[in-house]
Amino acid sequence: MLDLALLAAAAGHAAGAAEHGAAHVEPVAFGLTPPMWVALSMATLIGIAIYLGVPKMLTGMLDKSIGEIRKQLDEAKALRAEAEALRKEYADKIANAEKDAAEMLDHARHEADAIVAKASADAKLTISRREKMAQDKIAAAERGAVDELRATAAEAAAAAAARLIADNHGAKADKVLVDDAIGSI
Repeated sequence: MLDLALLAAAAGHAAGAAEHGAAHVEPVAFGLTPPMWVALSMATLIGIAIYLGVPKMLTGMLDKSIGEIRKQLDEAKALRAEAEALRKEYADKIANAEKDAAEMLDHARHEADAIVAKASADAKLTISRREKMAQDKIAAAERGAVDELRATAAEAAAAAAARLIADNHGAKADKVLVDDAIGSI
C-alpha cells in the first residue's frame, strides 16, 4: 500500500510541477541515473558471463552442433551415393531384364515357328501315309473283289458247263466223242 501511496504522491507531484512550469528532475542513486544503472547491470552481467565461460560454452555447443550436422551431412552424402549406386544397379538390371525378355520372346517365337513347321511336316507325312494306307486298302479290296468275282464267275461257268454237258451230252454224244478220241490215236 505504501507503494501505491508513493506512486500517487509522485503522480500528484509530477502534475503539480507541470502546472507550475518546473523542470522534471530525474532520480539519481549513488551518482548514477537510471540509464547508467541499466548499462552498469548489463556490463556486470556480461562480465560474469565471460568470467564463467559462457561464450566458450556457447561456442563449444555450437561447434558440437556443427560437428553433428556435418556428420549427418556426410552420412546423407554417403546414403545418397549408395542410393545412386543402387538406382544405377537396378536400372542396369531392368535394362538387362528387358533385353533378356526380348531375347526370350524372340527365342520362343523361333521355337513356336519350328514347332509349327515340324507339326505341318508331320501332318503332311501322316496324311501321305494314311493316303497310301487307304490306297493300299482300296487296291486290296479291289483285288479281293476281282478275285471274288473271278471265283464267282468260275463257279458260275463250271455250273453252266456242267449243266450244258448234262443237258447236251448223253450216251450217244459220249460214244461219238470216245470214237473220235480213239480214231485220233
